[in-house]
Amino acid sequence: MKQSSRRKKGKLLQNLVREKILKTFRPHLKKKDVDVASTGETGPDIKLSRIAKRLVPYSFETKNQEKLKTIYDWFNQSARNSGKLEPVLVLKQNGRKPLICIELDLFFDLIK
Repeated sequence: MKQSSRRKKGKLLQNLVREKILKTFRPHLKKKDVDVASTGETGPDIKLSRIAKRLVPYSFETKNQEKLKTIYDWFNQSARNSGKLEPVLVLKQNGRKPLICIELDLFFDLIK
């Protein structure tokens, strides 16, 4: 994949998260309160204003890569086994804290 295609793919995910934040916290947040980082910029991928940080106290790092296929396979396994419950994937690597993986829409429903 070309570098420009990678950048575009990453930017699409950043913009999706930005729009979810704005939609979830409408009318409290305006477009100027949530921005996406430029390519190669250090720090979080979603830049929040002071007001946005109070409403959304999270630092977002976005990854739009095929390397994540295994995680999606595991999440799909959780979804198949969940019945009517929301699927949740718990991940742990040796020497690291466990992580939780849930669907993006569920996350924003939970933080409203």
